Amino acid sequence: MTTPLVEMKNVSIAFGGVQAVDNVSISLHAGEVVGLLGHNGAGKSTLIKMLSGAYKMDSGEIWIEGERATIHSPRDARDYNIETIYQTLALADNLDAASNLFLGRELTTGLGFVDDDRMEAETRKIMARLNPNFKKLKEPVSALSGGQRQSVAIARAVYFNAKILIMDEPTAALGVHETAMVAELIQELKKQGLGIFLISHDTREMMELCDRVAVMKNGQMVGTERVEDVTEDDILSMIILGKNPREAA
Repeated sequence: MTTPLVEMKNVSIAFGGVQAVDNVSISLHAGEVVGLLGHNGAGKSTLIKMLSGAYKMDSGEIWIEGERATIHSPRDARDYNIETIYQTLALADNLDAASNLFLGRELTTGLGFVDDDRMEAETRKIMARLNPNFKKLKEPVSALSGGQRQSVAIARAVYFNAKILIMDEPTAALGVHETAMVAELIQELKKQGLGIFLISHDTREMMELCDRVAVMKNGQMVGTERVEDVTEDDILSMIILGKNPREAA
């Protein structure tokens, strides 16, 4: 096997005496989608927030491409080419796609002015790569559909050289067509060699989109399985009972 893009080893964190994540290990390879499943409070979002720099772990190690990583802030995570797309997408509704893509990292001219033309051209290029049907570059993102907004958030991450993408409930509140659009985007990112952690409650979606699924319960890792080796019922059993059915067999 190649060296994983990410290895989280024996990671733990507690809040006020409650062990939110307890000695959890997980890995992610280039061109792979690993799904994180579990009830609310299972620890999956907390685990990922340690990787994204939102939380500082109490113990454990994070390794990025075979080297020990120090991640104490979101900026540290970005330095390791880790980008997070939260469910809220963190887009500025009144700005267009290009302004959102470069928000806080605007391109400027030699005189120091914001270079709108260059930002639009770069946005067209990245969108042609990710979502060729995306044409609404001039409209504020508030006028875009949910899938199109997701495209803008993903394009922003990819443009700034994300190798590791964390996606939190990317298809929540989307219709069937929009969900299919996001699924296509994820497949395209896989082809380009990104590693993706996908957080979702939808077991069927996880079976379709992921290479492996990792199930957490009460802050602990129940197990990680290749999608082809388990059924949807197996995964539901892991979520509800906290037991790996294949190990119990």
